Amino acid sequence: MNRASKSLLCAAAGLSLLSAAGCASGEDTATADPAPAESPASSSAASAPASSPASSPAAAPDAAPDAAPDAAAGSGSYADGEYTGTGSYIPPSGTSEDVDVTLRLENGVVAELDVETSQKNPTSKQYQREFTSGVKEQVVGKSLDELDVDKVAGSSLTSQGFNRALDAIRSEATS
Repeated sequence: MNRASKSLLCAAAGLSLLSAAGCASGEDTATADPAPAESPASSSAASAPASSPASSPAAAPDAAPDAAPDAAAGSGSYADGEYTGTGSYIPPSGTSEDVDVTLRLENGVVAELDVETSQKNPTSKQYQREFTSGVKEQVVGKSLDELDVDKVAGSSLTSQGFNRALDAIRSEATS
């Protein structure tokens, strides 16, 4: 066995250990597909979220894997009101999917939440449905600054689109 083969085997073993550690993290795996069709590695396009007040929602395609709020958005001084933002992502099907988020802020805290998804692909539709059924409990009653939804019911890409919509809402709410 040559040096390159050994290196590849070590890398594969390391990834296996990381995967096993993720399975033992206590996450709810009952609703997760054993071979998720949505994976963060499948995103490759640039990010361009859009936001507007609830009366005129806007959409913009994006698929960059980074969904963390920017430093300016973490100011914590948000105007009370209802806001709508759209975040997009590209699942393995290659068809851009949208996540439309409408929320009501009171003193910087999410008081109400509504999430709608584009459901263009049957596999994405399943993940989006699972995501929307579980996201409210992770968001309502929490400060907009502390929100960064990682994974809900096995759906990581829908979470990315959701976080991009939140970033757009943060920008709008600080204006």
